[in-house]
Amino acid sequence: MRRPRLEGMARGERLLAWASTAGDVLVGGTREALYLPDRDPSRLPWQEVATADWDVDERVLRVVEVGSFGQPQPQHLLELTEPDRLLALVRERVTASIVVQRHVAIRGRLGVRVLGRRAPGGHGPIAWLVEYDAGLDPDDPDVAAQVDEAVTAARGDVGE
Repeated sequence: MRRPRLEGMARGERLLAWASTAGDVLVGGTREALYLPDRDPSRLPWQEVATADWDVDERVLRVVEVGSFGQPQPQHLLELTEPDRLLALVRERVTASIVVQRHVAIRGRLGVRVLGRRAPGGHGPIAWLVEYDAGLDPDDPDVAAQVDEAVTAARGDVGE
């Protein structure tokens, strides 16, 4: 099969894997980004993919974007045909974007997940994200202080 070209692909990017939706629209991935037909712009850098889950029974790829605290995370549901290569690329590229990930207990078992992510390949700055367990108040000064310490420790561990 001839390698297709996706609308909106950045100059110099090469499509590594792709699949069609049930409506025969292409979803594809390059070394740098995932291209989603229901997103504007279609290009989603790998380090901005929070999660990607495959539902085998429904044949649906669910992609959730990194969001802003307090805002709903954008998500995309794509019913795909013959997705094997694309699914492998998604798993590999999202994993490659994670520099550090750790859960830090704040109150008993409740805590935060500290993530440092950057574009796969190691170029560009590390983006630092904090995901709070349900039940923790990020506005609580004690919680905020412990989160700051956790992020500072993680940054130190990667030499930042």
